[in-house]
Amino acid sequence: MLLSDRILFLDGEAIVLDKPEGLPVDPPRDGSLSLENHLDSLKFGFKRWPLAVHRLDRDTSGCLLLARNPKAHGRFTRAFEDREVEKQYLAILDGVPGTASGTVDLPLSKVSTAEQGWRMVGDPKGKPSISHWETLAVVDGRALLRFRPETGRTHQLRVHALEGLGFPIVGDPVYGTGRAKDRTMLHAERLVVKRDVKPSIIAEAPFPDRFAALGFSAPEGASPTRG
Repeated sequence: MLLSDRILFLDGEAIVLDKPEGLPVDPPRDGSLSLENHLDSLKFGFKRWPLAVHRLDRDTSGCLLLARNPKAHGRFTRAFEDREVEKQYLAILDGVPGTASGTVDLPLSKVSTAEQGWRMVGDPKGKPSISHWETLAVVDGRALLRFRPETGRTHQLRVHALEGLGFPIVGDPVYGTGRAKDRTMLHAERLVVKRDVKPSIIAEAPFPDRFAALGFSAPEGASPTRG
């Protein structure tokens, strides 16, 4: 797998990568491959490796922003923290919400047990977490949704789907019924980062063929399918 063939945006300070599903951003404890093993191929003439600005879950495909120098990394990180980054995700839910669109405003906290490990849960005393959503299509009792999260909490969309909308994301092994071989059907579709002097970073990841395999088509205006 050549990540250099999956570049959505590239200039002197930023790379947006169409991260494949199944590839973790951080090195896993089991020693399996991660983004770090591919960074040498993403230098594109620079001496230093690019740095991931944010995180996508292992199963989540799509737009991942990398900074090509520490100064840019700091600026992009602050943009995420200040909610200045436009993010869009696609998800397939294991059910159909009762309304066509809405907003989930559900604070989140982390809980941990010896039996189940850790997970995120809705908690009125948790960190603010807001996700806007709309239904794009329905196939065989499942809904394709577009999420526009305002915040970027760990597992935010996965918990908001389950606790806010009443249905887990298809394939989710923690918040749904996914098994070890399944993949959580979540895709980072679009990323926009405004910059003071340079043009905005704008990237759109192709519609994944794993979504198409479940009978869904790319939404109008979206990039064509790619596996």
